[in-house]
Amino acid sequence: MVSSSRNVYSSWTVRAVAWFIDVVPVVIAWTLWEIVALGTAGRDCVSFDGGGLSCSATSSRAADMLLGAVAVLTVGYLVWNFGVRQGTHGSSIGKSLMKFKVVGERTSQPIGVGRSVLRQLVHVIDAVPCFAGYALPLVDTRRQTLADKVMSTVCVPVAPQAGNRR
Repeated sequence: MVSSSRNVYSSWTVRAVAWFIDVVPVVIAWTLWEIVALGTAGRDCVSFDGGGLSCSATSSRAADMLLGAVAVLTVGYLVWNFGVRQGTHGSSIGKSLMKFKVVGERTSQPIGVGRSVLRQLVHVIDAVPCFAGYALPLVDTRRQTLADKVMSTVCVPVAPQAGNRR
């Protein structure tokens, strides 16, 4: 069982930095798509008898195909990172770099793929209202978001391995 001392849980700042690290690949992929879409877009304009002009942008076939690929890769990455990786090892890429993991509140073990994916989906309640659930770790004794409370999970620092101490 995990201790109730606030200091044994990962801080809000560490968790926020981990989240930013985790979303960097998604942001890069969608930014590249946006650059391609804007760079290859066509423009259709229609003039009106009264002197008006109406223009709209049309996406290119390359941008449309890239959109599908980016969408599939995004979903795949998110399921792998937050479901498979975090569910089996306790840490997403960002959490690994920030040296903490998500574990079951009662077991102190990784929560499994299904519960890890569900935990990410339950984070929707953290956004209602005004993302207040994400701020809850700032005042909560176990530094849990609302999703953590619903899923009975906590974020704890990874203990250094005995052979890795300096």
